Amino acid sequence: MSKDKILMKNLSGVNDKNMRFQDLRNLILHYGSSERMRGDHHKFTKENVFEIINLQPLKDGRAKPYQVKQIRKLFLKYKFHLSEVDYER
Repeated sequence: MSKDKILMKNLSGVNDKNMRFQDLRNLILHYGSSERMRGDHHKFTKENVFEIINLQPLKDGRAKPYQVKQIRKLFLKYKFHLSEVDYER
């Protein structure tokens, strides 16, 4: 799935229970976060973002719905998705 489709799926909030963990992880990495892993815990940090994102996949490979919501709130708060559009113009 393309980054734009994954972003729209996350921002829409319609399908939080069915988002694949790998898609969510790739989306976070695409927007400049760095990742640290310990076991199945993935921690993401980004410069000028005070929150540390901590994700763990479900056994079936999906992301936890509350974590999908946390990512959506961060994208809306820090406007990651808008800053990339500005750089392309």
